[in-house]
Amino acid sequence: MKGKITGVKLKVISKKECSLHEIGDEALVTETGVQGTICIHALYSVLPKAFAMLYGVDFPWLENPEVSVHACPDAANPLVLEVRRIREA
Repeated sequence: MKGKITGVKLKVISKKECSLHEIGDEALVTETGVQGTICIHALYSVLPKAFAMLYGVDFPWLENPEVSVHACPDAANPLVLEVRRIREA
């Protein structure tokens, strides 16, 4: 892969019922923090994956190692996030 990993973008790609998020909402995880809006429940559950991807971990089951998906823990009202590495050009 080319370019240093500079962050991991979290983007809402689907939802059932969530009063906090709309499809297309984004947040950015970097070494220094989180920018954007993401509810604490979704952030808490996705943070281990985001940090792993931020520091170069490749998950062998992903077709594209740069992009994963993650569902928040509310099984009754699932919110699904795309988790994508951001690299320097």
